[in-house]
Amino acid sequence: MEQILLVDGYNVIGAWEELREKKKISLEEARDDLLAKLAEYQGFTGMRVIVVFDAYNVKGAGKTLNQYRLEIRYTKEKETADECIESLVRSLTHHRRQIYVATSDYTEQKVTFGYGALRKSARELWLEVQQINREISKNVEQTKPEKRGLGIPLGEGIEEIFEKWRRGDG
Repeated sequence: MEQILLVDGYNVIGAWEELREKKKISLEEARDDLLAKLAEYQGFTGMRVIVVFDAYNVKGAGKTLNQYRLEIRYTKEKETADECIESLVRSLTHHRRQIYVATSDYTEQKVTFGYGALRKSARELWLEVQQINREISKNVEQTKPEKRGLGIPLGEGIEEIFEKWRRGDG
């Protein structure tokens, strides 16, 4: 059964302390951090993740992007993230598909539940992301090869660049 997670981006940023603090300095950085965390979540769980950001007061028709292999939607002018998510739930509902909506907005949870989606609070999603990060770290440690003294020693900055290339972020 296909599983889809719809995330109310700004709601989750406001609910996760780390991102809420980062948002005070840079909303763009908080958004990027959320997307990076959700990309790891998607990669680990195999769940399709769609992140919706409210662009209610931004002129235009809205847009859909793909970043970190996530589907990212910015709502069109005068459309809220809640309205966009409700529309997505209605259009994506299928008997072979389970849809989850991650938001701490109680009204939104009730409405999307009425359309057949399951709710996932921002806190529940945060706890899942933390657990996945622990499991990823554990798996990396277990599969990490012993460093041998052979080869060319690379500076830490070069290793980071290579790692970004390996992940497709560079």
